[in-house]
Amino acid sequence: MAGELDLAREVVAFALEAGATQAEATYAIADRFSTEARGREVSKLEQSVARGVTLRVFDRGAKATLATSDLSRDGLRAFVRETVAAARLLEPDAAGGLPDAGTFAIEAPELPIYAADVRERAAEAKVDDALALERIVRETDERISNSSGSRVADSTTTIALANSFGFGGTYRASQAVASSTPIARDGETKRQGAYGAAARSYATLESIDGIARTAARRAVASIGARKPATMRCPVVFDRDVASLVLSDLFAAASAANVAAGNSFLAERAGERIGSDLVTIVDDGRLPHGLGTAPFDAEGVATRRTVVFERGTFRSFLYDTYYARRLGAASTGNAAGGGIGPTNFYLEPGEATPADLIAATPRGIFVTDTIGFGTESVTGTYSRGARGFAIESGELGSPVDEFTIAGNLLEMLASLDRVANDLVFDQSIVSPTIRIAEMTVSGR
Repeated sequence: MAGELDLAREVVAFALEAGATQAEATYAIADRFSTEARGREVSKLEQSVARGVTLRVFDRGAKATLATSDLSRDGLRAFVRETVAAARLLEPDAAGGLPDAGTFAIEAPELPIYAADVRERAAEAKVDDALALERIVRETDERISNSSGSRVADSTTTIALANSFGFGGTYRASQAVASSTPIARDGETKRQGAYGAAARSYATLESIDGIARTAARRAVASIGARKPATMRCPVVFDRDVASLVLSDLFAAASAANVAAGNSFLAERAGERIGSDLVTIVDDGRLPHGLGTAPFDAEGVATRRTVVFERGTFRSFLYDTYYARRLGAASTGNAAGGGIGPTNFYLEPGEATPADLIAATPRGIFVTDTIGFGTESVTGTYSRGARGFAIESGELGSPVDEFTIAGNLLEMLASLDRVANDLVFDQSIVSPTIRIAEMTVSGR
């Protein structure tokens, strides 16, 4: 990857020659493959290799960021001049500028985030996997008559980042994904199930058979769903749905939202908010994690940050700009011009998801949510939902067309059960959880 880093350093040198006071260049190569099957046909097949440079320059703190795919020397010089000229049109910003020199990922460890089998696997085998997903979901149950597609996709990415403080770093990462969305007949109603998995390699990706059967089971299980009664009761969130709740918590912990006055966690650092079961971590060095990297989008070393510790809110997540604005230090969460998660997760418990259901005499098990309904300033939470009634500690009939509502502060405080089924298949993940009481609005 020396050639990629040399190009990034050359772009930085061009920027300084053009008059930038500080400059940072990221050269990225993304090799992507994607295929989709419907029935016995391949409905989509895409493969591409994209190469491009993103340049950030600063002039008295004023920042301009532009990107180009023209990697010729003349093209790069023209691109650099355009970027520097754009910075000079903006007002200076005291918080602007590259990270402090001591924060960069010097001698970053080799992280297990790249697997050769992603590129080595033949395209024909990936197409066969997509077709197999479609075949298996339809063979699993005769009520499955259609699908919204079965997909297999992967990518390998090379990143080379250099800046005018002398930092230069590179890494490679890979990812493989497979998913299926079968549709089951329920009279005149169509019931859709969806399930997918992702990993750093095909070798560690969940099996095609397992993915297909889980997706099929989800579609068929919802046949006959009806509205539940309106009530206050415990709500168990399936791990995929719980990860969406954590996405709302990540947004509240982002320093960008705090600075904008758009977070219910503002000014709550050090405050006990959640139950003892709420320990939430953002870990950029997690082995094999899909958000793992040796450094963030600014070259700052990634790290493990405890956001909540046994219910106490400990830390916001920062890039360099918002850390300076708020008098803090970057947590290595710069991503694409903003603040992003690395591996943001709720620490698992010891019980199984079945244990959580067995401990719930009457409640709702939520397997899917619909729409967006979180009010960021207050934490008010409301979602349309689907799932199952819980009756006498067992899953009962399927339910849909209802709403679950509460407040994220109250939900954290009343989180009373955490399962052991945490899987790192996204950058924000959670095990199955139970909230002691929420409002369910049905019939």
